[in-house]
Amino acid sequence: MFDTLTDRLTGAVRRLSGQGRITESNIRETMDEVRTALLDADVNLEVVDTFCDEVRQEALGEEVLRSLRPGEQMVEIVHRRLVELMGPVDEHLVAADPGPTVIMVCGLQGTGKTTTCAKLAAWLRRNGRSVLVCAADLQRPAAVEQLRIGVEKVAESGKGQARVGFYGEPDKCAAYGEAVGVAVEVCQRAVKHARSERYDVLLVDTAGRLHIDEPLMKELRGVQFATQPHHILLVVDAMAGQDAVRSAAAFNEQLQIDGVILTKLDSDTRGGGALSVKHVTGVPIRFIGTGERFEDLEPFHPERMAGRILGMGDVVSLAERAREEVDEDEAEALAEKMAKGQFTMDDFLKQLRSLRRMGNMKQLLGMLPGVGRMLKNVDLDDGQFDRIEAMAGSMTSDERTDVSIMNKSRIRRVSRGSGTSGPEVNKLLKQFDMVRKMSQQMAGMGGRMQAAKAMSSGAMPDLAAMGRGSTKTKSAKTGFKRRKRK
Repeated sequence: MFDTLTDRLTGAVRRLSGQGRITESNIRETMDEVRTALLDADVNLEVVDTFCDEVRQEALGEEVLRSLRPGEQMVEIVHRRLVELMGPVDEHLVAADPGPTVIMVCGLQGTGKTTTCAKLAAWLRRNGRSVLVCAADLQRPAAVEQLRIGVEKVAESGKGQARVGFYGEPDKCAAYGEAVGVAVEVCQRAVKHARSERYDVLLVDTAGRLHIDEPLMKELRGVQFATQPHHILLVVDAMAGQDAVRSAAAFNEQLQIDGVILTKLDSDTRGGGALSVKHVTGVPIRFIGTGERFEDLEPFHPERMAGRILGMGDVVSLAERAREEVDEDEAEALAEKMAKGQFTMDDFLKQLRSLRRMGNMKQLLGMLPGVGRMLKNVDLDDGQFDRIEAMAGSMTSDERTDVSIMNKSRIRRVSRGSGTSGPEVNKLLKQFDMVRKMSQQMAGMGGRMQAAKAMSSGAMPDLAAMGRGSTKTKSAKTGFKRRKRK
């Protein structure tokens, strides 16, 4: 995400860093480039002018001009101003006592509102909250069914111990303009059900339209009056740019929303909406959608987003994802096996699957400082990992336990069984041997837990290169502290 904006901003600041000394002239030249980059990213004009003026004034200060590291200070100034532009954000949701906490979710059609409701339910569940999701979009019958299926998948996922329930009355679906009273009644019954069943949170998925009109707002105001929500969250499409900002302003004028959820940030979005919405509407971004899975919803952190935009990575978010997928007891057991030289292909596969559950590989590696730019033109297709699993799956149990018994005939059998070639199988075996030796060396130096952490968090050398036609990428060694899954 933000690839073009990142390239333009980092390029402009990098050229300033290469100057022998910083002057008022080259600061102005740099800020002209930054201004053009922001406008091309569809950032609101008022936001662009305010941002550039503030950065320019601070950069022209005597302390920066006389600094021995003016380029680095310029990066710090731009980063700080980006954080101020998008924040501050209070990521916590108010818990009502007595419950339930009512969260009303609204937005236009096509923004991913219904899917986001299921994602939000999954996030609340992971944080220990029992959730009831109410289908109040009664003008699109498919919306009720879509939400029901999504909520059931979240309930079956096993991520979190809290309850997730669905409340819907599909037989009450009505025609356009006729569903106002019906939707209000359904929501009232949902509130009673949530209260009687002692759910912590009630999520209300309201109706959407292709555009903002009076019937839509009338229905939303009716639902708001009936449920008295503690939070009103607006779902907007990050790819919509300034249209997203304008719709946020219109909804806020009618409903007084207190948070925005930006969806489709994993797409090739230009970033204008993320940088403009807080300044224009005064409403903070609360969550961002970063993928299609129900786990791909995360709280919005301005400082982390500013780091991503400037190509500085986001190691904290990467660590949080790793902690969610790795159990501390399993990591300890893996460390013991590594120390004894008993790491097998089955262990390798288990770690690979944990890594894949964390999300899109290119997106994950892009969270490492400096790696995002390196991967810009690299075809890092997650389908390559399917080939690795297919090759390992075509091995016998004995072969996965001791890969040293793999000879030419066994390699031919595995390649035929997995639909790959002999050289690809050989490459997998070599890469596995490299990982095994590396883990033993780390364990021998007293870093058994660090070795397990590195494996669990994805520090597997050249995994991408195992797939056919892939481009080699440099691995990153990281160490994440794990917590026991509750």
